[in-house]
Amino acid sequence: MNIRTQQQQQQQQASSSCRGTCCCCAAIPRAQEQHKQQQQQHDQQQQDEKQQQDEQQQHEQQQNQHQQQQQQHEQQHQQHEQQQQQHEQQQQQHERQQQQNKQQQQHKQQQQQECI
Repeated sequence: MNIRTQQQQQQQQASSSCRGTCCCCAAIPRAQEQHKQQQQQHDQQQQDEKQQQDEQQQHEQQQNQHQQQQQQHEQQHQQHEQQQQQHEQQQQQHERQQQQNKQQQQHKQQQQQECI
């Protein structure tokens, strides 16, 4: 057996053992698979964290909206009270004017009577 055929036989043995139970060859795809799973887990964790942040932001936005709605409601209530006050003032002014008109009429009548 010359050297060349001996080398070929060794290569064949190595390649056939690789397809079989060579622990190195079996470990490589296993390690790749583990690495892939770890990456997937890491990605999943990042997605979960992002989702939590999004939910927190949504919650804060809802709280802010609720506060704004409450403030608007209070403002509307104040405006309503102011409108009522204005209305009362207008009524009072109207009454005063009527009284003044009455007084003027009375005064005119008195003057007319005095003239007579």
